Amino acid sequence: MAVEGVGRYRLLGESVDDAAGEAFDKTATLLALGYPGGPALARLADHGDPGRYAFPRPLIASGKLDFSFSGLKTAVLHCVRGRTLSEADKADVAASFQAAVVDVLAAKCLLALERTGYARLVVAGGVGANRALRERLVRETLAAGATVHFPPVALCTDNGAMIAFAAALKAGSGAPAEHGFAVKPRWALTEA
Repeated sequence: MAVEGVGRYRLLGESVDDAAGEAFDKTATLLALGYPGGPALARLADHGDPGRYAFPRPLIASGKLDFSFSGLKTAVLHCVRGRTLSEADKADVAASFQAAVVDVLAAKCLLALERTGYARLVVAGGVGANRALRERLVRETLAAGATVHFPPVALCTDNGAMIAFAAALKAGSGAPAEHGFAVKPRWALTEA
């Protein structure tokens, strides 16, 4: 999203299927790491070889800012299906998967900065807690002459805190108070 002010959002790209966090959780389930599995998968990835498996980087060279992680998740499924994996194998799968996601997210974030001309990237959401992603974005945005900002890790997965903060900003902007709302399972930020 390009955020031009409170309540002024412009969609730059979106997930066309599985979101990154969903792919982390589904891959963690394939590796029997439990649910939600993103943090467990990231911890396991620290002990693996990110180059062992050549998982795809969906849409990385598409020139678009959209994401797609269902093919990556399927590649992991085909890699592990019918195999008995040692802990080292699982760590390599986790590291290779995480590397693919981080490559895609970093590439899309840098492309968004380039296209918008913005010099500040703000990362929010559960995958924003991922240490490998944070380190990569700090390094690459700095090299591009930009900065990246993250909420504290403890707040990355707290949707309630994100929604409350957005509401507080909207209320403080002088926007008229609205009473009641329709419940929508996927509510576009541009409609907020």
